[in-house]
Amino acid sequence: MQYYLGVDIGTTSVKAVAFDASGKVLLKQAVTNTTIHTKENYSEQDPEEVFTAVMFCIDTVITQLKNKPQFISFSAAMHSLIAVDENGKALTNCILWSDNRAAEIATELHLKGSAKNIYERSGVPVHAMSPFCKIIWLKENDRKIFDSTYKFTGIKEFICFKLFHEFIVDSSIASATGFMNIHTQEWDNELLLTAGIDRSKLSTIIPVQHTILLKDIKYMIGASDGALANLAMTISDETILGITIGTSAAARITILQPSVDEEMRLFCYHLKEKYFIKGGASNNGAIVLQWLQEKIFQTKETLDELVNAAATVSPGADGLIFLPYILGERAPLWNSNVKADFIGLTAHHTKAHIIRAAMEGILFNLLLIGNMLNEKNTISEIHAGGGFADNPFWVQMLADIFNLSVKIFDTNESSALGAVMLGVAIKTEPIIIYLPNRVNHSVYAKQFEKFSQLVLKG
Repeated sequence: MQYYLGVDIGTTSVKAVAFDASGKVLLKQAVTNTTIHTKENYSEQDPEEVFTAVMFCIDTVITQLKNKPQFISFSAAMHSLIAVDENGKALTNCILWSDNRAAEIATELHLKGSAKNIYERSGVPVHAMSPFCKIIWLKENDRKIFDSTYKFTGIKEFICFKLFHEFIVDSSIASATGFMNIHTQEWDNELLLTAGIDRSKLSTIIPVQHTILLKDIKYMIGASDGALANLAMTISDETILGITIGTSAAARITILQPSVDEEMRLFCYHLKEKYFIKGGASNNGAIVLQWLQEKIFQTKETLDELVNAAATVSPGADGLIFLPYILGERAPLWNSNVKADFIGLTAHHTKAHIIRAAMEGILFNLLLIGNMLNEKNTISEIHAGGGFADNPFWVQMLADIFNLSVKIFDTNESSALGAVMLGVAIKTEPIIIYLPNRVNHSVYAKQFEKFSQLVLKG
């Protein structure tokens, strides 16, 4: 049986997904990743454990399907950082996008007036998430590790070195580091100088469709998860907004040339060839519901059961507004120190109200990003993916809040599918379309106005 294998190295889990030539999922193997919080604001993973998970997932799929794939292609989360020695051995854990230890570094760069130049050259907002700020943090706070580092890599580079014995990085992942010039797609000397490193400390940038043959299997280096999700959801131009909600959340369009935002509110990353993605990623997706489940309610109810309870409450959660910033925030605020808050909480409100307000707050935050994109681009529809797309109630809420139709595709493994689509033409079609409810939208519009005033003017 002929198939293609997409490997998605995500924050929550590693997945190997086998697709046939039509994009249908034949088999999936997943391993949950363990995130370590050794100190406040630290979010790390053991890179060796992630590598082991990758190999286990690949080997399991190949063994069960009893033949080798046509090729294996990789997707990975952006903004991770691992310091390694010349043998590729990790000197640090994998520091994740959600790690906020470099928040003060980002603040200092803004105060010194350097942030605008960094952003305009790289397309990456200056924030604790970026490897740019993390490397400066290491230089200032862990000089021993900094001086011992042979290369600063991300998780995909770490895995590629263990497989291929080369320090290589695709242009999509590289563009999210803060060091690649988005206009030339090369390491930027001025940005390197600002951070106090030279290009020898970084991997060689290669195209996303670069292939390597290993043990009779062709490997494609692939791209970043967000960029590949856009590809898989057929977000081909600036009129279509891609919305994904997993642990985190994002709103993105696809454009044909680099474009930055005058107020540094939106990112611009490379996808492939002449294609770029522009938008914003939020720290606070379904992780908010998990936080409510585990820390606030401390309940054995599943997330699906909590969402079902929320569906019993009317739109607007009877006036309850939730600012969903439990992990600080990237877009649209780029503030690692912003806090979550319930506004208008009364004795009348129940667990179901709180869950509904949280779901609405996550989507209101994405609407802020969508409205920023809409200042220069006319968005006419939404293509949605990620774990939330399995829940009709939440997807309908998205359509109602944005007042746009929402298309859902056959698989929510969009990043893995996008990785495969770099190497083979697969046409994906929506399997269901949600149309907005105008009555619900009018309620949400009033609630969103209050939300935006609290967030942007509060």
